Amino acid sequence: MVENKGDTDVKEQSNSYLAESSLDQKQDVNILERLFSGDNKLITAHGSELSITDETRRLLALFSDGTYFVSQDHRFDGLVYNFEKTIKRRKIKINPPQYVSQNEINAIYAYAERGSGFAKVSDEDRDLMQIQIDFINIVSRAAMQKVSDVHVVVADSTIVMFRINGMMVRQMEYNREWGESFVRAVFASSDISDSNYAQNEFQGAQKLGETPLRGSNGKLMLPHNVLAIRLQFNPIAFGSQYLVMRLLYADDNPNGSSDLRALGFGEREEKLFYRLRATPVGLNIIAGPTGSGKSTTLQRNMIKLLQEKNFELNLITVEDPPEYPIPGARQMPVTNANDEESKEIEFTKALNAALRSDPDVLMVGEIRSLSAAELTFKGALSGHGVWTTLHANSAPAIITRLRDMGMQPYLLGDPELMKGLISQRLFRRLCPYCRKSVKERQQDLSFERLQMALGEYGVENTYIRGEGCKRCGHKGFSGRMSVPEIILPDAMFLQLMINGDTKRAIDYWISELDGRTLRDAAIERMLKGYIDLDELERWCGLLDQRPIY
Repeated sequence: MVENKGDTDVKEQSNSYLAESSLDQKQDVNILERLFSGDNKLITAHGSELSITDETRRLLALFSDGTYFVSQDHRFDGLVYNFEKTIKRRKIKINPPQYVSQNEINAIYAYAERGSGFAKVSDEDRDLMQIQIDFINIVSRAAMQKVSDVHVVVADSTIVMFRINGMMVRQMEYNREWGESFVRAVFASSDISDSNYAQNEFQGAQKLGETPLRGSNGKLMLPHNVLAIRLQFNPIAFGSQYLVMRLLYADDNPNGSSDLRALGFGEREEKLFYRLRATPVGLNIIAGPTGSGKSTTLQRNMIKLLQEKNFELNLITVEDPPEYPIPGARQMPVTNANDEESKEIEFTKALNAALRSDPDVLMVGEIRSLSAAELTFKGALSGHGVWTTLHANSAPAIITRLRDMGMQPYLLGDPELMKGLISQRLFRRLCPYCRKSVKERQQDLSFERLQMALGEYGVENTYIRGEGCKRCGHKGFSGRMSVPEIILPDAMFLQLMINGDTKRAIDYWISELDGRTLRDAAIERMLKGYIDLDELERWCGLLDQRPIY
């Protein structure tokens, strides 16, 4: 944290203090205490004499003694400029801005709201405030890298890991005491903070941006691009604790992007999705494991559907929780449910309510139980278009999964009902500037497998990860791309799957319905230089193995 030095020259901070300091140190709170010492007040805080919007508050902080902080990433933002004009017009004292990180702006408000910014806090409250600052630091650092999940494992020491582009990357290590305090503090600030934290029980929760903290009349602001954090608290063996935080981000396009190409889909997939959106009734299911991009694909398709229909239809969604905004849709959250049994009851209520609300199209966030599946099918049977997601290994396996849940075969075998079966995975996209030819790995077994499977054409057109460059942040990869397989089933395919004859069903899909498996779709992208050999084999198996299909 940069301390106030009065009317000094503008001081630019390329490296923020809080971001680099050890999370075990107490200096963060000490600096904040000095800022709030005496009669000095944060006049831009919630409920203060100076009324500003939350959007402006995220970018700056002004104290009554004139100390003024601005997020260094927003120094030329119009909101900052308008704020400064207003302050000067009202003749409120304001010193030259001190440019700090978004982390530090968040920390100022977290401290102000927790300690009210007026009185010296106790040692216990000091420790809690430090943990809250640590929480903001970790989430902000993760958000800057678009991390999907943050894993905190508390054992003899505490390990913090980020899932970056689908891979687990170890980031930090702290002592056990810090980890135990961190997990409890995160639990206390979640939406089930009225419950007791039970170290030996599985507990799920959610943390929304600006969720009131326990024991505080204020709010803790998450980074501006993080909509919410889904929390899962798990006990693990030998008295350890395990917290997983799923970060839910705001859409990169605030107006609601419908661009499927940006996700990695090609012309072939776009045409198939168009045909599915053009079908007014029936059920479309997007499958894949956790973190495979199902929700993003579903959201983009729903936005595209509304645009194609000129927003002249009623799209109702039932989600637990709503992950991304869909402009033009009525998004119904499942609320007041903290355990799985309550969630199923509330989810059923919300689905029933949606069906009674005159929908044209219904979107169900995820089918998690037989009751949810039956209501979803009911919506499709009653003349609505229905889109949803499901955890399944592949597009054909959607039928197997639903039958295993208990759905009636006669429903699964109806092609007028089962319209689209989609499965996808997220593959790391090669950096086009530093990628290398696969020929540099001629001594590896993977090169031999490539040569055996695809011949010289495959060798000439396949790339591998490079050493990294400035354009990709020295990672060798530049984001991720969706690779799907899409089935528009007919009665024969569905019946073969219901009968358990999966191989014949797959052969029929490929030969008679012009199908293409995930493996073949991934190979096409590899030969175009988008993904590398290792990434293909990671998701689709070794190239010299017989395909699962």
